[in-house]
Amino acid sequence: MNISNIDYEIAIVGGGICGLATALALHRKGLRSVVLERAESLRATGAAIGVWTNGWRALDQLGVGPMLRQKAMLIRGSREISVDGKTIRALPNGMEEQRCLRRSDLIEALAHGLPPQTIRFGCRIVSVEIDQVTSFPVLHLHDGSVIRAKVVLGCDGVSSIVAESIGLKPPRISPIVGMRGLTTYPKGHGFSNEFIRIKEKCLLLGIIPIDDNLVYWFIARPRLPKDSGVSREPKVLKEAMVEEMKDFPAEITEMVKNSDLDSLSYTQIRYRAPWDLLWARFRIATMTVAGDAMHVMGPFLGQGGSTGLEDAIVLARCLAKEICLDERSNDRNLRNTVEIGLDKYIKERKMRILMLSATTYLVGLMRGDSSTAKMVLILAIVRIFFGNRLGHAQYDCGRL
Repeated sequence: MNISNIDYEIAIVGGGICGLATALALHRKGLRSVVLERAESLRATGAAIGVWTNGWRALDQLGVGPMLRQKAMLIRGSREISVDGKTIRALPNGMEEQRCLRRSDLIEALAHGLPPQTIRFGCRIVSVEIDQVTSFPVLHLHDGSVIRAKVVLGCDGVSSIVAESIGLKPPRISPIVGMRGLTTYPKGHGFSNEFIRIKEKCLLLGIIPIDDNLVYWFIARPRLPKDSGVSREPKVLKEAMVEEMKDFPAEITEMVKNSDLDSLSYTQIRYRAPWDLLWARFRIATMTVAGDAMHVMGPFLGQGGSTGLEDAIVLARCLAKEICLDERSNDRNLRNTVEIGLDKYIKERKMRILMLSATTYLVGLMRGDSSTAKMVLILAIVRIFFGNRLGHAQYDCGRL
């Protein structure tokens, strides 16, 4: 499909959580956009996502919070247990709201709120440049098509073409790999509504119930030489995971063994270090990034998705405050106005993502080190410089 003669006012690259949330936020502010998604349909890679208080505040601003709450039970606390089932540590939730959502539920809710034809599937962007005459972005697609836009918002994840075009350094590769999936229990799973963690040697297993019949689980462990040859075929992945869990209780191993094949995924964790974000340039002309394209971080705080939802609210608010695309006088005024709005968005988000990135990095170090002295030192740094352990989840990105 050649769409080289089509121009867009606002083009959002990436139809994941952040891209769809940004499009919906802009729509609710009266700004039209198009979402350019490389896949042929909506994607829900990653099985499920934990959403904390800050994420639910953003979802409420998008108008989808009440509906999504019906699909996920409230998590009331967390518990760390040994492989023999004994409780090592139990903590109350300590926040207003925490739930685990199926990614497909969240993606579909965001997409359903958009006007028809907002999402264009099969649009794989291979490069982005700034037009030397107009100073607006030009997107080149894999089929040779060209899209010209007044504003480009890169919500295209870890391997972001837009982030690369802006000049952001590629994300760093973590020594941690992750495997995750969903398990359905037709007669009920029997887990309490809490986040359960089990650690055996270097392997960490997390379990979060979504509703009475569905459980989300994930495994994190150090990357091993054998991982380079690991098959991504779901059945092989499952067999490999079950083998690694041979010392775990039978009911936990069965949970993984009975998981839904379509939900399984293997991930090489990537992140942007705090010092990379500190000096990063997040805008060129009328082009910027959001979500993982901007601040991909390790999973140690579970804030990746919620932070992307925050980005969507702040970005739409800052743009809408500065521009009205239907009443512009000329392209130069529009360009200047958009740049002001994007700069305000970046200024508002930068300290937030720096704090989150630094906290996530330190917590990741603490969980990956067995030295008690080092763990205590890192914990002290986190508490002194970043406040209480759940402060990051109480953040309020404000009204749309």
